Amino acid sequence: MLPSIFGENLFDDWFSFPNFPEVRDIERKLYGRRAAHEMKTDVREGENGFEVDIDLPGYQKDEIAIHLEKGVLTVSAEKQLDKETENKAGRVIRQERYVGAMQRSFYVGEYVTDEDISAKFENGVLSLSIPKKDQPKLPERKTIAIEG
Repeated sequence: MLPSIFGENLFDDWFSFPNFPEVRDIERKLYGRRAAHEMKTDVREGENGFEVDIDLPGYQKDEIAIHLEKGVLTVSAEKQLDKETENKAGRVIRQERYVGAMQRSFYVGEYVTDEDISAKFENGVLSLSIPKKDQPKLPERKTIAIEG
């Protein structure tokens, strides 16, 4: 049996679970059809800020960019495979490597600056530390008396 060229997972073709469809479709149900191309993210709220962990396995530090504009923090990652591989034993039937770009955005507030945010990339996980910033209080509403 040959694997489907257009299938999403090579092993779905070989090891299907006809009696247990929920086992096969767990990740698809959680993350949708493009689960392999999503930035899986954990966000934890602390007393002074937020801790964000984004899984980026297989990426290098120079393939990741973080931008802050008008209160929106955008994390993008782009992967390029420039090298060509030849298989001397035969032609390549299927190559499962991700090439492309993905991004994710978070609203962090308009009073957070790029100097406030710290980032660390280690073992395929991008960790961001974002402080909570209070918005400046608006002046109290005062009633103006109308003469007349």
